[in-house]
Amino acid sequence: MDLSDPRDRSRWLEHLAGLVAGRKVICGLAPLAALTELVELLARAGAEKPLLLYTSRGAGPVPDEGDAFLLQVETPRYETLSDEVRDQERLLRSASPEVLEALDRYDPAREALRMVGPFASTDPVDGRPVVGGRERAWAALEDKIVVDEIWDAVGYPRSRRRIVDVSSLADLVDASRRLDEGPGVVWVADAREGMNGGGEFTRWVATPDDLTAAVEFFRPHCDRVRVMPFLDGVPCSIHGIVLPDGTAALRPLELAIMRDSHRRFLYGGQGTTWDPPRADRAQMRELVRRTGEHLRDRVGYRGGFGIDGVMTADGFRPTELNPRYSGGLVTLGHVLDAGLFQLLQLNLAAGRDPGVTVAELEAWALPALDLARTAQPKAIVQSRLVEDRTTIPATWDGRRLRPDDMGELEVLVAPTPSGTFAKVDADGLLGPRERVGPLNAALLRLLDEELGAGIGPVEAAPDLRHDPPSVVPRSEDQQRQHHDGDVRDDLADADLLGTEPAPG
Repeated sequence: MDLSDPRDRSRWLEHLAGLVAGRKVICGLAPLAALTELVELLARAGAEKPLLLYTSRGAGPVPDEGDAFLLQVETPRYETLSDEVRDQERLLRSASPEVLEALDRYDPAREALRMVGPFASTDPVDGRPVVGGRERAWAALEDKIVVDEIWDAVGYPRSRRRIVDVSSLADLVDASRRLDEGPGVVWVADAREGMNGGGEFTRWVATPDDLTAAVEFFRPHCDRVRVMPFLDGVPCSIHGIVLPDGTAALRPLELAIMRDSHRRFLYGGQGTTWDPPRADRAQMRELVRRTGEHLRDRVGYRGGFGIDGVMTADGFRPTELNPRYSGGLVTLGHVLDAGLFQLLQLNLAAGRDPGVTVAELEAWALPALDLARTAQPKAIVQSRLVEDRTTIPATWDGRRLRPDDMGELEVLVAPTPSGTFAKVDADGLLGPRERVGPLNAALLRLLDEELGAGIGPVEAAPDLRHDPPSVVPRSEDQQRQHHDGDVRDDLADADLLGTEPAPG
């Protein structure tokens, strides 16, 4: 099958569509705008008119009421995005009598598919089969405390780290002192309270005041933290798809993670306009292949996953695993064919034959992803900046995103249950090797200037793999402390690469 041929893609779509063709589908929970492409996909796949359970309007276009039945589900206000995501399972399985009545009116025989988001479990809901979620054993591997054992199992170099009980101040201080290579250390929480992301349970600790604040924050929320050196360089990710005949490895993405003067991390959007060196790209793709096969052997994994990390001066160092259909896969699907990519994930997660091999998928996806680049700056703000969806016309001058009634860009801003979401559709705005990070920083500054977001000055991380690294020199004691770890990293690099990697 040649997926670059539209006729073969059409036949593949017909095969994948067998999962939903002719069936009723109940979708959500999600902001309504986040379901628009899904409604188009279901129509394309021949499903019946779906019922959408939505939490808010969201940013971007929403489905036409003639294409879907709409039912808004009331949700509480959340303090963080992590709280909002964690509550999805409860809302799915503890629906109000009004929601249950609406579901039974739509699907009295209880035969409809419940199509849920990637954070939900695969357990049936109200007797209806679930698609789109993930098995509990898969979700458990997203815990930042356990992920390093995966890098060790697949033989990939990682940063040094220590797992420390948050009740022991002495151990936290000792780990931070020993692991600090100059710019401080990073603490990240375990998953005691459930999934956490978006940097909300991550702290950059470089001063005694930082340490005190981090202890006060983490103790009510987790039992243990992972302490590791602060990694400078471009935040990025690499994604794979576990298929029956192996793991397809895709191309890297830049993650637009900002820093501010208070050493906070502010998570933004993603883009594919940035490219790491070819040898690094090949190494990242090999990591994906090894990780995918490890996940298959360990928990019977199927479908897409992502590995986040930093392209440091010494190469890519992974920091977390996202065993789900992550935001990076959504971004890549946006470039290729969002519908096909999502249908592929749904089929794989459901244990259905995907109708494609690794070689066929990579032969189509990699050239297409390298040819058509995307930049998707986004912002998540915990305060409510607007009460209704707002559009701000703007112009990008290469440094600043400024309001401009004649501008070609639109900044979309919308309220969410946990604050405010903003985005810019910047496809075609950035050229090859231009990074999405500076554009995302400009988006945050615009929200400050126009809506009083109170974010403050931010900056994108530097690219140290192309520019000379600007790090604080180690003392002689630090050099001795880290010698053994550096040797292990060098050995791991040699084992992973063996001979010079083939071009990605």
